[in-house]
Formats: sequence, structure tokens, C-alpha cells
Amino acid sequence: MSGSGHLSSRRIVRLDVVGTALFSVSAVLAAVVFDGPAKVQGVVVDLALFTVGVAAFLWGYWVAVQRSRQDELSVAELYFLLGAAVPRDVKRTMNLCLVAQSLVAVGTAVSRLSTPSSTATSGSSPGSSLAFGVLVPMFGLGLNGLWAAIHGTFAPRRRRPGDEEIG
Repeated sequence: MSGSGHLSSRRIVRLDVVGTALFSVSAVLAAVVFDGPAKVQGVVVDLALFTVGVAAFLWGYWVAVQRSRQDELSVAELYFLLGAAVPRDVKRTMNLCLVAQSLVAVGTAVSRLSTPSSTATSGSSPGSSLAFGVLVPMFGLGLNGLWAAIHGTFAPRRRRPGDEEIG
């Protein structure tokens, strides 16, 4: 399980839960208050979580590619935690976080579709700053992939004709 370093299973799950809670509070605050500073903090939180998610996704993908030489991995197991590779409690918690991120993102993005804003600049739609929230589920997908790549228990790779020619 190369690439794991000191990143424990609990730390990844805790980061997912804390990030989801932070996003939920931030997005709802931005949608309800819908003022300059509230909208700015919402965008900052959204972009920060998206950035962490992309980094986690790439790190998890790198570890998964290394493991795929010995283990049989699938995209569904990695990013949606399907199958027996992930314990039920981790699967439930992390997938609930992903669902919550998606629901909050869509819910807050559509909440201000036609509400006029006194601070809206010309050319921007009323709730356009809330649309950044739709990037946040990348955070959940990235952490799912990272957790599964580092801590998942996968079956050994099945040998197929021609596998010995591949490094």
C-alpha cells in the first residue's frame, strides 16, 4: 500500500466529514445571507475543497495504478466504494458525505436562480457565485478514491493471456 505514509483510514474519513460539514454551513450561509462577504467565503470554501478533492483524486489514482499490478481494482470500487473492498461503516459514511455534498451543492445553486442581488455586477446572474458549490463533490470522490486506493482490500489480480508481456 505504497503512498499511504501516515494517512490513516480515520483521518481520511474525518477529513471527509469535516469538509462536508464546513461546505454545508458555508453554502447555506452564502445562500441565505447572499451578501458580498458571505458569497466570497462560499466561493473560497468551494474552491478550496475542490482543490483538495482534485489532489486527493490524483494521489488516489496514482496509488491505485501502482496497486493494479497485483490487485484487481475497478472504478466503481475506488470512487463509489462499491463491492467488498471497503468496510460497511466507511462505505456508508463516505458515500453519505458524497450524497450530502451533491445535494447541498445543487440545492444552494438553484436556490437563487432568479433572486435579484443589490451587489450583482452587470453580466453576472443573481446566484452565480453559488454555482461554485457544484465543484465540491469532487472532494468526496477524491477522498473516496484515496481511501480505497490506500486502505481497500482487493482481490489478487487475475492473470490473462499476454499479461506476462506487460511490465
